[in-house]
Amino acid sequence: MTVPDIARYLDFANHHGNATKKDIENLCTAVLTHGFHGAFVNPTHVPFAKKILSGKSVVGTAIAFPLGQERQDIKIASAIAAVEDGADELDIVPNTANLLEDPTGKTYLAEMVAIVRAIRAADATVIIKFILETGYMTSDHIRTGAKMIQDSGADYVKFATGMGPKGATLEDLAIVKDVVGPDMKIKVAGGIDTYEEAAGFIEAGVTRIGTSKAVEIVTQSPTSSRPQNTE
Repeated sequence: MTVPDIARYLDFANHHGNATKKDIENLCTAVLTHGFHGAFVNPTHVPFAKKILSGKSVVGTAIAFPLGQERQDIKIASAIAAVEDGADELDIVPNTANLLEDPTGKTYLAEMVAIVRAIRAADATVIIKFILETGYMTSDHIRTGAKMIQDSGADYVKFATGMGPKGATLEDLAIVKDVVGPDMKIKVAGGIDTYEEAAGFIEAGVTRIGTSKAVEIVTQSPTSSRPQNTE
């Protein structure tokens, strides 16, 4: 897998609490230099990243991250504000406790449906991903949660936040794929730090990888000596 091949799967992320504008500027520069799919930043940095990238790459942000236990109306308000600031993609954490307390998934689904409807009303083009925090879940929870995300009208199932008890695993990917089938896009995050790990997930069928180690991943590639996209 060549550098351009793998780079287009990577969302280069900085969700650290100490991220400065200089950090975000460096992130966006790396996105353009290496041809990553997009820059993922905290909500406060969306306008700044949008200005730097100037439409040359997408800007994403995380909502209710990483706990997912804000009130539903606050999640909606945060999502709409991010859209108004120019976010192209939203990675949203639903309330995991809703799924753990109601194994049918109905409560989990209801929150997500309300969020999707509000975002679509504001901007129908925004990409919506809901995040399964799989480290708190059994296989049955993962199955139900993935199905509810699919039923919510979101564009992607994502797992995990990278801040929970467990990151993405190929075993959990197999479960999610079995539930949502070939038509639902899947993003993974959490602990994917090397070229070999990223390539393994891509070969297993993921559409996107969120990582703070995107530069390390492409520079470890066997073809990393090839010229990069500097436009």
